[in-house]
Amino acid sequence: MSDLVNTSVKDGILTIRMNRADKKNALNLEMYDAMAAAIKDADTNPDVRVIVITGTGDSFCAGNDLKDFAENPPTGKSSPVMKFLKAISTAETPIVAAVNGTAVGIGTTMLLHCDFVYVAKDAMLSLPFINLGLVPEAAASLLLPRMAGHARAAELLMLGEPFSAKEALDTGIANAVCETADLEKVAMKTAKKLAAKPKDALRTTKALLRRDFESVAQRIDAEAEEFKKALASPDAKEALLAFKEKRKPKFN
Repeated sequence: MSDLVNTSVKDGILTIRMNRADKKNALNLEMYDAMAAAIKDADTNPDVRVIVITGTGDSFCAGNDLKDFAENPPTGKSSPVMKFLKAISTAETPIVAAVNGTAVGIGTTMLLHCDFVYVAKDAMLSLPFINLGLVPEAAASLLLPRMAGHARAAELLMLGEPFSAKEALDTGIANAVCETADLEKVAMKTAKKLAAKPKDALRTTKALLRRDFESVAQRIDAEAEEFKKALASPDAKEALLAFKEKRKPKFN
C-alpha cells in the first residue's frame, strides 16, 4: 500500500484516506493503484462492511496530478486510472465519502459512485475538464444528468466553474453539508449505522439501486476513448503547458 493513501479497518469500517496534503491530495498513478486495490479488497474482506473515503489537510482531492498525468496518460483498461474507476463503480461494499475540502475533477466525479456523500460547509467542487480541452470521465456525462437534470449538468460540465457545498447538495451529489469540524463524525455515524445492518441485504440493496451499472461501465469506456483523443488535442496540450507555465491558456 502506498504511503500516499492510508487505510485502516475498525468496527467493520475501512477508511481510505488520501494522504498527500502538500499537493492537495492530487492523485498520481501510485495513489490510483492503492485506492483501486483497497476498494477491490474490501469486497472480499469479511471484516469490512463499509468504506469511508476522505482526504487530509484542507482538500479532499484536487484531481489528477497534471504533471504525472501528462507523463503517464491513461492508455487502456489496464491503466491505474481505469482500474480505480472500475473498482469504485462496481464496488459491492457501500461507500461513504467525507469531502473535507477542495474537490476537483476526479475528486468530484468519484462522488457520483459513492452511496453517501457528506461535504464540509466551506468545500468547493469543480468539474473543469472543458477548461483543459478535455471531456468528462467516470461516467459523469451519464450520472450527473440523472442526479441534477440536463440543464444543471450542462452548466457544471460545459462551463466547468467551481460550485459550493450547498450547490452539491441541491444537485443531488451530496446527502448533507456539515461544519468542517463535524464532517468525519457525521460520515462515521452513517458508516456505523450501515455496518450494523445485515451485510447481504445491504449489499443486495446497493446492487439493486445501481442495477444499471452495465450502462455506467459502457459510458466510462466511451468517455475514456474520447478523453484519450482529447488529451492528444492541441487544446489539451496548450492547457497543460499553460498550467506548467502558470499562465492562462490560449485556445484556438
